[in-house]
Amino acid sequence: MTNDELTTIDTAWKTKLLAAGALIGALTGIGAAYLLIQRADEEGIQFSSKEGVKLGMTLLGFFRQITQIGD
Repeated sequence: MTNDELTTIDTAWKTKLLAAGALIGALTGIGAAYLLIQRADEEGIQFSSKEGVKLGMTLLGFFRQITQIGD
């Protein structure tokens, strides 16, 4: 194998992992939004922008914890 072939093989798994992560993330996000909408409809709850910001900060903390796995 040449160096170019090894580089292609080395980066191929990264592309596959990014694609899988994007798909899983999109499906998880859609599922979470659906559940949130269903709960809001059932309980008559409306979300404010403040609650949206709190949810976003919680998600950022979650992503930070994921990136620190293995440290």
